[in-house]
Amino acid sequence: MPAEPPRRGKRKSHARAGATPAAPLRVSPATLRTGILVGALAVTVQWAVQAEPSARLDVLFATGAHLTGLLAGYGILVMLFLMARVPAVEHGVGADRIARRHALGGRHVLSLCAGHALLALCGYAAHAGTDLLSAALDLLGYQGIAAATLGTALLGAVGVSSARAVRRRLSHETWRAVHLLTYLGAALAFAHQLAGPDVAGSVLTVWLWALAHATVAVLLVWYRLVVPVRQALRHSLRVIDVRTEGPGVVSVVVQGIALDELRAEPGQFFRWRFLRRRLWHTALPFSLSAPVRDDTLRITVKAAGDHTRRMRRLRPGTRVLATGPFGALTAHRRTKRKVLLLAGGVGITPMRALFETLPGGPGDLTLLYRAGSAEQLVLREELEAIAASRQAGLHFLLGRSDAALDPSPSSQLRSSRGDPITPQALRNLVPDLAEHDVYLCGPPGMSAAATAALVRAGVPRERIHAECFTY
Repeated sequence: MPAEPPRRGKRKSHARAGATPAAPLRVSPATLRTGILVGALAVTVQWAVQAEPSARLDVLFATGAHLTGLLAGYGILVMLFLMARVPAVEHGVGADRIARRHALGGRHVLSLCAGHALLALCGYAAHAGTDLLSAALDLLGYQGIAAATLGTALLGAVGVSSARAVRRRLSHETWRAVHLLTYLGAALAFAHQLAGPDVAGSVLTVWLWALAHATVAVLLVWYRLVVPVRQALRHSLRVIDVRTEGPGVVSVVVQGIALDELRAEPGQFFRWRFLRRRLWHTALPFSLSAPVRDDTLRITVKAAGDHTRRMRRLRPGTRVLATGPFGALTAHRRTKRKVLLLAGGVGITPMRALFETLPGGPGDLTLLYRAGSAEQLVLREELEAIAASRQAGLHFLLGRSDAALDPSPSSQLRSSRGDPITPQALRNLVPDLAEHDVYLCGPPGMSAAATAALVRAGVPRERIHAECFTY
């Protein structure tokens, strides 16, 4: 039978017998993209209705400044919405896609802010018949313009901290603290927008603009503050066991009350905060490495920094704040009867939970687990027990990425003299690979290489489901 996490101090579940929880609402990536584009179109239409055609240079500059300003304000609103962790969006789109869209959108917003400032400056200089420096000094004398300039500077600081070269040099705590400046920058920008002619010129526009911002503000407060506090009080999570799984890898088992109410699905993750010295100030995402059972949650963590190294010293009784669940790497993405689970390193954690729970008969599920050596395999005994119980395929792909995979089909443990994640190697292990859905989780480099190999092996990209949790 599949291995289970330790059971200590079992608590009675508060779920009603026979109650079937409703399927969670999910917003698809296409729906989210369409909604964002429709909003941008509505903002553009609003600008077009109020624009006054003119061939004067100052008016042309001002008209362009109005459009870029409105779109920048709308873009800030979208960025805040994506940060709100709305469950329907998180579960349908996936945290990794949201993060990528947030990063891309942030670059567009900063470009629009810069364009708005430059066009407004040129328009004022042309209208006043002065040079750009004098125009800039004059404009900064207005409180609204000064506040907007400060807000833009704060948003720029956030953007710089997110640049890859800078981000590598910042701790997660510092990067997160800088990101909080987004809220102040957005507030200053909102105040500037309400005073601008494109919003203030119509009572209806003012009300709609204020309503949109108020709605996003409520979502942010509700899902990033109220819900986590309510979950902490309701479920009373505490560590009950910490178990070594391999070199630098531990499993942490957390017990609580009525955890079925969280409706956590295999493949999802929580953001975990352990309330002990040197750990309480940071919340990091870790996937569940086993299904929820007996009111326990389990995560399996590899030491990759100071925070994760300290987790092995957690003691039973430590209180835990867990926000979630998040993520879309769940059974709802499945479109085919057969499924290939492909994991690399500690990316095995969500795959292990899916390996146990995805519906399927003998031969429908196959798990490929990539690791450098047998010693680096995590949860191996549990995986072997699940494979035997479910009559599922299981292959451990070991070694460096530079020679030919041992093609022997008789052993689950395959030492490689080359990269086993190639189109031909994958087809050798899974002959009908093109008829599978593929769930993928591993380090970014391995995930990118595996995705490319799967596509070349005939798997449509829309049937490759992956999430990456790098911040």
